[in-house]
Amino acid sequence: MILNFEKIEEQVIPNFKGGEKQFRTHIYTDEACKIMRASLEPGATIGVHTHETNSEIIFMLKGTGVVLCDDAKETLPAGSCHYCPKGHSHSLRNESDEVIEFYAVVPEQ
Repeated sequence: MILNFEKIEEQVIPNFKGGEKQFRTHIYTDEACKIMRASLEPGATIGVHTHETNSEIIFMLKGTGVVLCDDAKETLPAGSCHYCPKGHSHSLRNESDEVIEFYAVVPEQ
């Protein structure tokens, strides 16, 4: 299956998971998985949340994000990947002066 995110309507979600500003995403969802191409403007965040029934993989496309994973701060530059296993907590922040863009995959387990 090929997913063309340009043809999937963008959703703008304020304060996603209790975060700051807006989370912009093109999202494909089925019963087994969510796949997103998303962005955060400078100062925007995805709030801290726990993956109770799934995990999450974030691949940074553009810019540098900051992940707080189980209270450990990690820098996530373009070309790198963050993995949050089932049962763990994390958040994503844009502390830079440019928009960050990333793919996120959330498989149900």
